[in-house]
Amino acid sequence: MSFKQQPKGFATKAIHSGQEAEQWSHLAVVPPIVTSTTFKQFGPADFKSFEYGRSGNPTRQVLEKCLAALDNGKYGLTFASGLGATTAITQLLSTGDHILCGDDVYGGTNRLFNKVIHNQGVQVDMVDLTNLDNLENAIKKNTKLLWLESPTNPILKGLDIEAIAKVAHSHADIIVVVDNTFLTSYFQRPLELGADLVIYSLTKYMNGHSDVIMGAAITNNEDLHNKLRFLQNASGIVPSPFDCYQVNRGLKTLAIRMEQHSKSSLIVAKYLESHPFVEKVLHPGLPSHPQHELALRQTYGHSGIMSFYIKGGINESKKFLQTIKVFTLAESLGGYESLAELPSAMTHASVPEDQRKKLGIWDNLIRLSIGLEDVDDLIEDLEIALQASQN
Repeated sequence: MSFKQQPKGFATKAIHSGQEAEQWSHLAVVPPIVTSTTFKQFGPADFKSFEYGRSGNPTRQVLEKCLAALDNGKYGLTFASGLGATTAITQLLSTGDHILCGDDVYGGTNRLFNKVIHNQGVQVDMVDLTNLDNLENAIKKNTKLLWLESPTNPILKGLDIEAIAKVAHSHADIIVVVDNTFLTSYFQRPLELGADLVIYSLTKYMNGHSDVIMGAAITNNEDLHNKLRFLQNASGIVPSPFDCYQVNRGLKTLAIRMEQHSKSSLIVAKYLESHPFVEKVLHPGLPSHPQHELALRQTYGHSGIMSFYIKGGINESKKFLQTIKVFTLAESLGGYESLAELPSAMTHASVPEDQRKKLGIWDNLIRLSIGLEDVDDLIEDLEIALQASQN
């Protein structure tokens, strides 16, 4: 069995959508970086397309059009960070509303929901969404937002987006949001599966070069778009024109980058799964993964993200992470370079310890972001570090 067949045209859209040279007076093939913070008006409140840089920018508009096209969405909005996009979405809520969130999500999302939004009078519940009964039982009359990742961070659980969206939409007024950062629009398109919003940390694979922090939200819902467009301007959570140019450029190689990330990560996963110093590997492309069949049915492939449990505990994890040379010990993911990190002490340290233990985010869980290096070099690096971890 294999993943879903990718329809034709993705790479073409990544290169051409929103990039028309005719939109510029000089017919530039590469969209320019427009840094102006303000734009000339013909009369008071009489302007052509742009008024003020926070409200709209030509370079940002190019990127937003391209991002929307890649998810087969109508509307794209960019924000200063992934969490900036999340913040804007939570501003759709009012005091007394309820957020239902998957139990395994990015640590920053967990922190924002439970330590910021919760303090503003919005109720938050974290639920294991691999079981639809859990979802049904957790929905309340005041539930307004359902937030999930698939696969999840860092346990890589697969969630049935289509089934979850159907349950949520059987209850009025619940907005279904899918954080698709791990897979990108190349490997999964949640809007096609019934989600109302898809969100990204563009910092990761979409940009792909570890040199920009930015977020995005994509939707087909005009009302949601209008509300978020207002909040983007009113809250001022906007990215710079230069960063938009960088991400737009990164998208041009997204398809070929994701193919290589996918190929290399599966090779590494199979190597680790057979290693005597590894207890368990979490990679949706492996038949041993609990939601392997769901991944084949729901996605077009898997990225370079994976996790594994090293034999031992915190000491073995530290030895491993202090020995790696080709991999870099650092947070984040999705760049051309390979990274390794310890979620319990790094990306998910803000998650309460009891939650971490319940989820399986133990001190021997290591998350890898497989980059674009020669895969033989990556495996050699892992082998040396694994041997060192047990000595």
